[in-house]
Amino acid sequence: MRRTDKAPAARGDTTEKVVFINRCAKVVKGGRRFSFSALIVAGDHDGKVGCGFGKANEVSEAIRKASEAARKAMEKVSLNENTIPHEVIGEYDGARVLLRPASPGTGVIAGGGVRAVAEAAGIRDVLAKSLGSSNHANVVKATIAALKSLRRRDQIYKLRGIHFNDAKGNQHDASS
Repeated sequence: MRRTDKAPAARGDTTEKVVFINRCAKVVKGGRRFSFSALIVAGDHDGKVGCGFGKANEVSEAIRKASEAARKAMEKVSLNENTIPHEVIGEYDGARVLLRPASPGTGVIAGGGVRAVAEAAGIRDVLAKSLGSSNHANVVKATIAALKSLRRRDQIYKLRGIHFNDAKGNQHDASS
């Protein structure tokens, strides 16, 4: 276990993680004028996650704006206990992100923005690979797109109108 000091966040309370802060310089007559942009991921560790982008002349103000935008943009994603129901590839502009379900105890095998999104959503076991563009904002948005396209088995059966057996062997009607 790498992080013994950090316990996993409780389900339900919203947390925010700063993924990237960019400093931009504008050259004016008196020298350089700096501004900042922040990319934030917010999630409730129970299947809701969103990202936000904020710009301001101070870092703290940019972070505040971005976290506000992230909380507003939070969307529900389908999870299967502590992992995802099936393998999926999410795309946004040039960024592609591959997410694979993992067995319990694997942990979040992902880097940067993908890890931030997965942890904020409440996923504890997943394998991920970022393909294509490495642009932070696009990688985060591709990961959220991948998570939004996930469907659990019972949801798919219900859409198709098929009867299914759950893990305990109980017969279900698709309409229930």
